[in-house]
Amino acid sequence: MSPTTICLAVGLALGFAAAFGGFGAFTMVLLFGLVGLLVGRWLDGELDVGGIIRSAQRRGRR
Repeated sequence: MSPTTICLAVGLALGFAAAFGGFGAFTMVLLFGLVGLLVGRWLDGELDVGGIIRSAQRRGRR
């Protein structure tokens, strides 16, 4: 199991534990799942956080 898959599962589990029912629960689970996926991608080396920050800074200067 890759770190991306593990972190996504952990994020989803935390989302289920933190939210109980309704649209708010759906939003919480989606948010935690996304955070877990991003952390897993970063650990796999598939997400370049520095590149994202540099790109955002370049857009801000225009």
